[in-house]
Amino acid sequence: MYFQVKKKKMKKNILITGGAGFIGSHVVRLFVNKYPNYQIINMDKLTYAGNLANLNDIEDKENYNFVKCDICDFDKVKKVFEDYKIDNVIHLAAESHVDRSIKDPFSFAQTNVMGTLSLLQAAKLYWNGDFKDKLFYHVSTDEVYGSLGKEGFFLESTAYDPHSPYSASKASSDHFVRSFQDTYQFPTVISNCSNNYGSYQFPEKLIPLFINNICNNEPLPVYGKGENVRDWLFVDDHARAIDIIFHDGRLGETYNIGGFNEWKNIDLIKIIIKTVDGLLDRPEGFSEKLITYVTDRAGHDLRYAIDSTKLKDELGWEPSLQFEEGIAKTVQWYLENKSWLEGVTSGKYQNYYQEMYTK
Repeated sequence: MYFQVKKKKMKKNILITGGAGFIGSHVVRLFVNKYPNYQIINMDKLTYAGNLANLNDIEDKENYNFVKCDICDFDKVKKVFEDYKIDNVIHLAAESHVDRSIKDPFSFAQTNVMGTLSLLQAAKLYWNGDFKDKLFYHVSTDEVYGSLGKEGFFLESTAYDPHSPYSASKASSDHFVRSFQDTYQFPTVISNCSNNYGSYQFPEKLIPLFINNICNNEPLPVYGKGENVRDWLFVDDHARAIDIIFHDGRLGETYNIGGFNEWKNIDLIKIIIKTVDGLLDRPEGFSEKLITYVTDRAGHDLRYAIDSTKLKDELGWEPSLQFEEGIAKTVQWYLENKSWLEGVTSGKYQNYYQEMYTK
């Protein structure tokens, strides 16, 4: 039997894992600023994609705490629950790059599967059967559904069909979350999102990588013929959806989050080129010569398209902007924050924790 999550904004101690990463930092910032009566505990291992400089605007807030911790370190995770009296979890920590998963599937299984299980078990033990006003919110991906043909959309009821080590590891973590719901009546909710874009994204991902390469007149590597199709979701809209689902979602349910923005990779790249060139006062089409076609990625799904109708109908969420507007905002942010981009590409950001949190 499922119950509606209470809407009252009572005091909470919320553990947000992966909060120094791309999506996680946007969620942490939103919750810290919007809910001053919530204590937000940001737990991050600070791997290559975790950057505390993403949060330097809120790091001194009274309701914000940072803990450096690997979610696979079960004993330390248990201590975090005890020390901070954690009563809610928003779990975003994950290895998330498909290319890296192909080269190192073991690390993806370790973090995404065993790390999730570590968190689930720590929460179960600490909450000890008292699940009132508790929630374990697991943030996942649409890649667990596999690949679509030219038509149709992923629904919450779509059967899982992962094709890469990354998507297989996320599918497994989803199953563990649901197994705790079914076995222990553990309070969970899951969301599966499409590709995110926006500020503070590590530049191994397509959009920030291409913005950076266009600025520096470097090649733009395109898999195959660039015909793979993805749905794109502005990261601020994703954070807002997580906020709504956390407070108003039904326990035991899954919610798809998509941007209703399908683009072929090659068309997306040309939009980015047009936007960057325009802002840099270059002639239209100037950087198209940088497009370089490379061998397609192993197990590269042809098309993802996600149906967010359930989220819209039940909870009233919908994207706040269209893709061209979101891309313009994103490109503008990277051009105005070249020091952040330089720090990330040079690796300087990895010294930030040492400078800020180590005495």
